[in-house]
Amino acid sequence: MSDPVGVVVCGAAGRMGRMLVALASEAGLRVAGAVEAPGHPALGRDAGEVAGSGAVGVPLTDDPAAIVRAEHVVISFSAPEPTVAHARLAAERGAGLVVGTTGLRAEYDRDMRAAAGRTRSVVAANYSIGVTVLTELVQTASRLLDASFETEIVELHHHAKKDAPSGTALALGRAAAAGRGRELSQVEMLAREGLVGARRPDEIGIFGLRGGDAVGDHTVFFCGLGERLELTHRAQSRECLVRGALRAARWVATQPAGIYAMRDVLGL
Repeated sequence: MSDPVGVVVCGAAGRMGRMLVALASEAGLRVAGAVEAPGHPALGRDAGEVAGSGAVGVPLTDDPAAIVRAEHVVISFSAPEPTVAHARLAAERGAGLVVGTTGLRAEYDRDMRAAAGRTRSVVAANYSIGVTVLTELVQTASRLLDASFETEIVELHHHAKKDAPSGTALALGRAAAAGRGRELSQVEMLAREGLVGARRPDEIGIFGLRGGDAVGDHTVFFCGLGERLELTHRAQSRECLVRGALRAARWVATQPAGIYAMRDVLGL
C-alpha cells in the first residue's frame, strides 16, 4: 500500500487552513507542510494543535520554499499575491497544486494560471461536490430550456467576504451562458439601479447579497412565462469545500501536467 500523498497547506492558521489540516488524515492524506505569512503569531507552533485536532509533527513556517517537494500537493486558499507565489513554487518544484482563492484580478489570475499550467493543478472557484454537480445541471438546463426562460443568479455570503459577486456565481453564469452557446462577458448584468429599461432577453443577471455568517447560498432562476425553475445549493459548513479540496489534492497527485477543474476530479 502506497504512502499517503503529502499536502502543504498554505494559510494553515486561517479558517479553511485549520480545517484542511484537521481533515487531511481522514481524507487519506498526510500534512507534509503548513505555511503562514511572515510575522503570524502561530509560526513555529504545530499545525495540528493550531487546528485543534492534535499534533501532526509539522510546525507552521513562513518559508514554503524550504518544504515543498515534487511529491507534494500545495493547497492554497490565500490572498492573491501569495497564491501566485505558491503556484510558481509548485511549478518550479514539480509539485501538484490546488487553488481555491477567489476574487483574483485579471493580472493575478493570468500569472497564477501561467504557473499552474506548468504542473498538475486543480483550479476552482468552489470545491463543493454539490456545487460542481449544480454547475453541470445549470448548463444542461440552459441548453434544454428555450429563450423565453430568462436567467438570473443570486448568491448570499457572510458579511466578511470581500469579492462580489462570488466566484461560484460567476462560474454558474459561465455555465448558463455556455448552455446557450454564448460567453458570459457578452450577456452578463452585474448591477441594476434606476431607470435601466426593460431587461434584454439574453441577459444573465448575477447579484451578491452579504450578511451574517452565511457560508454560501447560490440560486439560479430560469424565469419562464407562467413557470419558473430554480436550482439551489446551500453550503451549511465550510467542511464541504474542504472535503472537496482534499479530494482534488488526492486526485491531482497522479495526473499529468495541466489545469483541471472539479468536474475532472468527479469524472463528469
